[in-house]
Amino acid sequence: MFLSHSVAYLQQEYMPKIERAIDPLTTGEIWWRPNEASNSIGNLILHLAGNVRQWIVGGVGGGSMARDRESEFQTREPLDAAELSRRLRAAVDDACAVIAASEPHLTERREIQGFDTTVFGAIYHVVEHFAMHTGQIILLAKAQTGRDAGFYRLREDGTPEPTFTTRRAFTEGDGV
Repeated sequence: MFLSHSVAYLQQEYMPKIERAIDPLTTGEIWWRPNEASNSIGNLILHLAGNVRQWIVGGVGGGSMARDRESEFQTREPLDAAELSRRLRAAVDDACAVIAASEPHLTERREIQGFDTTVFGAIYHVVEHFAMHTGQIILLAKAQTGRDAGFYRLREDGTPEPTFTTRRAFTEGDGV
C-alpha cells in the first residue's frame, strides 16, 4: 500500500497540480523570482526532476546518481511550461517504475546524497519533498495569475471533489 500510494501521489496528485498551475503561465512568469533569495517555478521543477532521479532512479534503482544540483537553482534558461512538464513527468514516470518494484528492498540501506537511509526512507523523502515544492509552485503560479488554480469543486453536500485526478488509486482495495 505504501508503494502504490507513493506512486499515486507523484503521478496522480502532484504532477497534475503542477501541470495545471503552470499551463496558463508565460515563460517569463515561469522564470520570475520574487527576489534573488527565492526560486522560480522553472528552477523548482528542474530541482524536483534532479531530486527524483538521484534519490529514486539512482539511489533506489541503481541507475546513475550523477546530478548538478547547483545548476537546478542557477539556471535562467527560459524553458517553457511544456518542456519543463515533459522533463519532470519523465523523471516521475521513471521513478514510479522503480518504486513499484521496490517492495522486496524496502529495508535495504542506501547512501544517497551523503545520507544513510533505507529504500523506504528514500521513497518517503522524495514524496514529502515533492509535496513541499508542489505547494511552492502553486503559490508562485497564483501570485503570477491572481487566480485560484481550481483544483477542487464543491459537491452538493459541501465536500471538495478533485478536478485534476481521481482518488481511486488511494481507496481501491486498501481499506481506506
